[in-house]
Amino acid sequence: MPDFTIVLGNKAYSSWSLRGWLPLKLCGADFDEVIVPLRQSDSRERLLEASPAGKVPVLKTDKGTVSDSLAIAEYLAERFPAAGLWPDDPWARAMARSVTAEMHSSFPNLRNECPMDVRSRHEGRQLSDATRKDIERITEIWRDCRDNFGSGGDFLFGSFGIADAFFAPVVSRFVTYDVDLDPVCSAYRDAVMTRPEMREWIEAGLAEPWIIEFGN
Repeated sequence: MPDFTIVLGNKAYSSWSLRGWLPLKLCGADFDEVIVPLRQSDSRERLLEASPAGKVPVLKTDKGTVSDSLAIAEYLAERFPAAGLWPDDPWARAMARSVTAEMHSSFPNLRNECPMDVRSRHEGRQLSDATRKDIERITEIWRDCRDNFGSGGDFLFGSFGIADAFFAPVVSRFVTYDVDLDPVCSAYRDAVMTRPEMREWIEAGLAEPWIIEFGN
């Protein structure tokens, strides 16, 4: 019997679901998935059945239910320390938590103007100044992390971990909306997009039958 069940929204569109799913995948744990298609007539009812918060992702464990992607990631890091979801070094770990928390709570303009959509490509879209400022801050974070902590691998803190999982939907957005990036950030984008976990998620999203039309 699987150790966990994770409740997710559509893989094509649900950025928060991806942030919860990636750390679970990295742990190597056995788990089941339940997909609740978003923006359907029964979506709200089904989400409330999964969690009182009525949001995805939701992790069902042998002890109970964990809601919120960051809480799920922290729980898994403690449950599976050998997975190395946070850096070992205390200062690197503090910085990884800091940028993860910033991603978790910030960048509303990018989220609203450029929703995650692995099915589509929007080349040459003109983005607002507010969204451009979000992008500038995100790429600043990426460069700083790569410069100061990333020498051990291709990711923000060397190996792929929670911080990368939380920026993975942004990486996907940058591909969807054809965001121009400097060489350091382009290399990071490509490293994330070629991770086997990301390829698996995107392929599943492309195969889903549900379509959400976002306004232009």
